[in-house]
Amino acid sequence: MLKPPFTFGVATASFQIEGARDTRLTCIWDTFCAEPNTIADQSNGDIACQHVQYWQQDIDMIADLAVDAYRLSISWPRVINQDGNVNQQGITFYRKLLTALKARNIKTYVTLYHWDLPQYLEDEGGWQNRDTAYAFAAYTDIVSLAFKGLVDSYATLNEPFCSAYLGYEIGVHAPGIKSQKAGRHAAHHLLLGHGLAMKILRKNCPDVEAGIVLNFSPTYPLTEEDKLAAQRADQYHNQWYIKAVLEGQYPSLINELPLDVQPNIAPDDMAIISQSIDFLGVNYYTRIHYQKTADDGFEEVALPDVAITDMGWEIYPQGLTELLTSLNKLYTLPKVYITENGAAMADTRQGNQVLDYDRVSYYHTHLNAVDDAIKQGVDVQGYFAWSLMDNFEWAYGYEKRFGLVYIDYITQQRILKESAKQYRALLKQR
Repeated sequence: MLKPPFTFGVATASFQIEGARDTRLTCIWDTFCAEPNTIADQSNGDIACQHVQYWQQDIDMIADLAVDAYRLSISWPRVINQDGNVNQQGITFYRKLLTALKARNIKTYVTLYHWDLPQYLEDEGGWQNRDTAYAFAAYTDIVSLAFKGLVDSYATLNEPFCSAYLGYEIGVHAPGIKSQKAGRHAAHHLLLGHGLAMKILRKNCPDVEAGIVLNFSPTYPLTEEDKLAAQRADQYHNQWYIKAVLEGQYPSLINELPLDVQPNIAPDDMAIISQSIDFLGVNYYTRIHYQKTADDGFEEVALPDVAITDMGWEIYPQGLTELLTSLNKLYTLPKVYITENGAAMADTRQGNQVLDYDRVSYYHTHLNAVDDAIKQGVDVQGYFAWSLMDNFEWAYGYEKRFGLVYIDYITQQRILKESAKQYRALLKQR
């Protein structure tokens, strides 16, 4: 059993659960959802889990799970108006939420950006536009002052890889742009935004820890001949972000990109990006195999006959141990939190029961993998289950369920799955 001061928590993101579309500005995901053939079930985030309405019930549910902490994100378009002024209704909502969590002795891990960029900024170029990094810093300034004394930990960005690569490079996420140049430029501006926000957080709340959340899908070669392809994929998808944050440089692969694809790096950019962070958030779900292509590139390959989740992702818990230990060898890491880990499964509701033993097994094996990494010297200090509740799963809409808690989207009833009950039982043993 992972011992204190190890932090156990659950996690959500604003667009995926909040609903209350009419009380905030339009974001890039609203626009993306409205376009044809973007979301698997043609749904959107207008209602989602109606967390803005049911937040008090949801806090009771979080407290009932016996977790130490709740990781949530702030919706930028809910708290800032287009003219840059504060949306007081949005700020008040989060202040009430954070205050109530504090009253229940639940630590708050707040992510400032979990993909819901205000649409008016996208209209100006979004993350392709360097100015968006400075708009993010201004938003961070307002929020960190408004929530002073209510937040235990700030993460600047969640998974800049997903924002840049999925959103701007291959276009399967909002804003749906398909351009390698757009993707690489967006990645740089996201990381610049991280660095600028870190400066603001250090100034406004110097006693609150601050860091960034990066996702990793460790790369494995399909055959011995594909080793180089897997290494290149790792540089492009994984090391690109962590190397910039921890060492102030991009992988050498950047020099092989066409000149117009390479981001425009101003003289101070890498120093801003690579300021000291208090923690690294690691999101892990699966590993990916690669094979080389005819032009010496790399492409993903799905393995046959392996256990998979409802997302089609291989269940490979030892990949989390291997990831953490390899990062620990490559870099001088700060303390690490596993900020997301979990599984979408084809849940079946039977009355008021969801017997998701496949998810129970997933959590059991992955928590053991974290324990193995700690025993091998990695300073992991927390674990957040993804997700607290079923929610809007981005391009998959409501078809995929990651929650410990089942959501009936018609009635908004919350039902604790077997995984929630077993997670609670584990935490109560401490």
